[in-house]
Amino acid sequence: MGGKQKENEAYGKSAKYDPSFRGPIKNRGCTDIICCVLFLLFILGYITVGLVAWVYGDPRQVLYPRNSTGAYCGVGENKDKPYVFYFNILSCAVSANVISIAQNGLQCPTPQVCVSSCPETSWAVRVNLYSETVDEVYKESKNFCLPGVPPNMTVKDSLEKELCPRFLLSSTPALGRCFPFPNVSLPEYPGIDNTSVSEGISGLLDHINARDISVKIFEDFAQSWKWILLALAVALVLSLLFILLLRLVAAPLVLLLIVGVLAVLAYGIYHCWQQYRALQDNGASISQLGFTTDLSAYQSVQETWLAALIILAVLEGILLLMLIFLRQRIRIACALLKEASRAVGQMMSTMFYPLVTFILLVICISYWALIALYLATSGQPQYVYRVPDSNTSGCETAPVNKSCDPMASTGNFSSCPGLTCAFQGYSSTGLAQRSLFNLQIYGVLGLFWTVNWVLALGQCVLAGAFASFYWAFHKPKDIPTFPLSSAFIRTLRYHTGSLAFGALILTLVQIARAILEYIDHKLRGSQNPVARCIICCFKCCLWCLEKFIKFLNRNAYIMIAIYGKNFCVSAKNAFKLLMRNVVRVVVLDKVTDLLLFFGKLLVVGGVGVLSFFFFSGRIKGLGKDFENPNLNYYWLPIMTSIMGAYVIASGFFSVFGMCVDTLFLCFLEDLERNDGSQERPYYMPMALMKILGKKNEVPAGGKKRKK
Repeated sequence: MGGKQKENEAYGKSAKYDPSFRGPIKNRGCTDIICCVLFLLFILGYITVGLVAWVYGDPRQVLYPRNSTGAYCGVGENKDKPYVFYFNILSCAVSANVISIAQNGLQCPTPQVCVSSCPETSWAVRVNLYSETVDEVYKESKNFCLPGVPPNMTVKDSLEKELCPRFLLSSTPALGRCFPFPNVSLPEYPGIDNTSVSEGISGLLDHINARDISVKIFEDFAQSWKWILLALAVALVLSLLFILLLRLVAAPLVLLLIVGVLAVLAYGIYHCWQQYRALQDNGASISQLGFTTDLSAYQSVQETWLAALIILAVLEGILLLMLIFLRQRIRIACALLKEASRAVGQMMSTMFYPLVTFILLVICISYWALIALYLATSGQPQYVYRVPDSNTSGCETAPVNKSCDPMASTGNFSSCPGLTCAFQGYSSTGLAQRSLFNLQIYGVLGLFWTVNWVLALGQCVLAGAFASFYWAFHKPKDIPTFPLSSAFIRTLRYHTGSLAFGALILTLVQIARAILEYIDHKLRGSQNPVARCIICCFKCCLWCLEKFIKFLNRNAYIMIAIYGKNFCVSAKNAFKLLMRNVVRVVVLDKVTDLLLFFGKLLVVGGVGVLSFFFFSGRIKGLGKDFENPNLNYYWLPIMTSIMGAYVIASGFFSVFGMCVDTLFLCFLEDLERNDGSQERPYYMPMALMKILGKKNEVPAGGKKRKK
């Protein structure tokens, strides 16, 4: 007993009784002011970066296609011409000719022109029409020629100078570009057969055009969105019911889950023993097999099943011993889970607070994405002379790849057919371009810091609300009015700096992990095993550090919400309090994790099974107005429903997990501060006092406290 007391004292003395303490302190001051000022200055800088990106960026190059001169289709002078048409789209089919779509758009070595509509039928210029004028031959298709082509120019000259297309293919607009239909046939055209056309189009579609799939996906969502929303509503109801019913079934459910885990391990031991016996006579040994990368080969090795049997037996024994010797702490964990369910039932608004967090996260991520987009598209457009074939006769003296003005004429080089002034890209000079890398780094830092701050805000607000529930002596009479709103205002007013401090520490670790992941990606092709091993060790250490900081921050925010002290003091007090009760912490953490995992499995699995049977047609609709949707890919709404159900369940259970952690810290503080006397009564529920063998003294003539 003395050794245990000395061990506990190594992590600080127990909290002393404070007669003025009645839950989250209301008379508090601002904490971590320096960090608060730094955070606000950083946000001002973040806004400034956004303004710089907005001034110098031009996201139209991503949103709108361009013609050969770099002019945007669908805006300005081409407002009525939203699509770009390629003279010879088959030249785009070679992936080596496709330049970065994100940076420069889809640029192919062929003239491009903005058009109001894509060709509806296939057509080709016959040789006997070469002597005719452009106005006669392209009477109905002149909008597919480059602007400014003289109507009396011969077809042969227009083709040699690539002012008009040699053929048209029936196309459909996709991504703002005219893409031919698969298996389109071309009327007799010299040098190109229908097989090459079909193969070229198929190659192009394989690389950049997913029109058919995207259209079908859109159609599936249009047909099934109502049912997807219904599935998400079912997930919401199931999550809420699971949490609210825990006050009734927490203990039996935890016992059932533990027995289930023991049964699974027992079956695993039995199966391994059967396999081991079966391989005793005809199985290979590990010495005969040696080392191999074919893991399935180890299934026929006797030692494999023996090792698995020993591991499972050890795990089974550890779990049985824990169940026997830690049964008291498991009962405490179940009682806290029941109390958490009761707290959520008393403050239902807390279950929908994740919507606030979600909206703030969407704002943070969207703002960063817009900044990144504008910064990536900053710069002035540059144009260079290009020819379709550098070996073309008469182009020896042409200034190929030299800068040019798209509005100027190329008449001085009329001997070079097909010479055009084409868009190349955007310049890398200028204020925003010279600082582009630094601004992007600032944006990434802003993304991580703001996202972590928003998550910290949610944890601290919920902790304040649930702490006010625990420290209400007579529930629900003593619970403050609007506890969630009060906690939100209190946290923003006094503790923005503390949240920013904790979020910054976590952000630095996460950025270090991201840099390490980038280095590992670059070294992935390296054959140096030592470097790979060192990188792997560093990644593992940083992962563990991130997990520890998240755990420490979470409990620090709870202490901040209760006592209103700065981040470092709160983190120290929370850590010492938890270390003084480390066994209870481990048991509660694992029991809660097991229960919430089962809850997520129940919600996601239930929604997934229902979605599968409905969208696959195995469950029929409820009449004419509620028929099963006719889908191209029935797995698409199923996966959407499952992912949505997982997000909803995670949101609800994150609130419940925060409630459990907050009540647990309050419970530990309650044990250390109070002794059950009339002056220092316990605030814990009757079930916990009964488990611990404690009780509150009732004053003479007083009433017993309600459960």
